[in-house]
Amino acid sequence: MGVTLAQEVNKVGENIQPDNLFPKIKFETAGGTIIVELDRIKAPITVNNFLAYASKGTYDNTIFHRVVKDFVVQGGGYDLFYAEREQLPPIYNESGNGLKNQLYTIAMAREKEPHSATSQFYFNMGDNPGLDPGKDWGYTVFGVVMEGTEVLDAISNTQTHVHPELGWEDVPVKEVLLKKVTIMPEE
Repeated sequence: MGVTLAQEVNKVGENIQPDNLFPKIKFETAGGTIIVELDRIKAPITVNNFLAYASKGTYDNTIFHRVVKDFVVQGGGYDLFYAEREQLPPIYNESGNGLKNQLYTIAMAREKEPHSATSQFYFNMGDNPGLDPGKDWGYTVFGVVMEGTEVLDAISNTQTHVHPELGWEDVPVKEVLLKKVTIMPEE
């Protein structure tokens, strides 16, 4: 049996800083810089998936399209015109890894189906135990914010509305741009 596309994607990510268990990512937003440390020990599939997207530039010039004060700041899926970015195959849900959806952690967004995460991620803007696994699958946390919490706080306070054309709730009235996502050099 051949290698599946999902396995191939994971290989792309696992070849990026393969000996670095805690790669750091720099998010350059319109409002400042956020530094995140990923956890490859507890969420290897998720981290490799994120690194694959970051290395391809998928997150560059995208928007945070969903902002819910004291809950989440979500992005990674759409450009400034709300066109969806190219998606790799969905990944396995690693939400049972022991990492919790707590303030200033990063996690994968997904559809109702537990193994449906692709490129979209969110920052927890509060402690969100309802997103952790319990009787049902949770949402995979795969890193923590090291610098730039004030940038996320400012984004979290952005005025939102129901987007007039798309009908989506919690969309910032003024787009919040994610200019560039960079995998930082190993220390």
